[in-house]
Amino acid sequence: MLSRVASHIYWLGRYLERAENYARFIDVNFNLMQDLPMDLKEQWQPLVAATGDLDVYLSKHKDFERHQVMYFLAFDPDNPNSMLSAVTKARENARIIRENLSKETWEKANELYYMLTEGYEKKVWKKEDPRKFFESVKNQILLIYGLADATVARTEGWYFRQLGQMLERADKTSRILDVKYHILLPSPNEVGTPLDFLHWTALLKSVTGFNTYRRLYGNIDPSGVVEFLVLNKYFPRSIYYCLKEAERFLHCISDNSGDGFKNSAEKAIGEMKSRLEYSEVDDIISVGLHEYLDGLQLKINHISDLISENFFQLKVNYTENP
Repeated sequence: MLSRVASHIYWLGRYLERAENYARFIDVNFNLMQDLPMDLKEQWQPLVAATGDLDVYLSKHKDFERHQVMYFLAFDPDNPNSMLSAVTKARENARIIRENLSKETWEKANELYYMLTEGYEKKVWKKEDPRKFFESVKNQILLIYGLADATVARTEGWYFRQLGQMLERADKTSRILDVKYHILLPSPNEVGTPLDFLHWTALLKSVTGFNTYRRLYGNIDPSGVVEFLVLNKYFPRSIYYCLKEAERFLHCISDNSGDGFKNSAEKAIGEMKSRLEYSEVDDIISVGLHEYLDGLQLKINHISDLISENFFQLKVNYTENP
């Protein structure tokens, strides 16, 4: 496969997953704010902080009103990671490699783009209850995933899209878990209170993991939630599970059927997955949840850089004239 095509497919997977996760972030935080006691102020700043775009936001806004944050995360064209920006980039990548996609996948990706532009024109972030819109965005992206899985041959292209999707999902799971840290930071005395329980419950619901967690762990417990979202070997949105799958897809691309690694990207992701595989939740807590998650995000970014270096960048060999 041409490196240019592989790059477009990889980033198609990442941008779609990024938009879907932002829709989750906004939807679950809106629900949480509805459940807060009347005397507590809504908390939207943690959502911006966890996405890593706080500096961009502060360059345009002085406070964190609900409508401003929702516009910034969902529609702001000056935010390169907003839902609209991500979907626009996903659609452009899909358009360029359209012959590598099924007709149905392209059509639904196109519909998603127009769904976002219509939401922008209607200013849905100003509505009293915009949850239906964000739910529709999530469902449309999940429909695209289902169509792609059901209609695309398991060749290099499919593996590159899955690889991008899994790395993006691992990153976003770490960030949504980090939201909890940012919420608690100004008020550590809330730990263990009913409000604290409400936050952990909302966090699990944001990754559609509440019912699965209750079946596996029972009571809502902070260390249990951290273990579930970081180390669980079976939940498809845990960081470990995403990295394990990303490593598998990378091996399929490299035609690596044995142990070990064939390139620097495989080595880096293998090392990271192995550390998680043999870690315990106490290891995470001892480091500090925020610090641990920061480290994971930096490693995931490094792995993405190595994937680009090994598969997407044109390599030119220069030789000296005799």
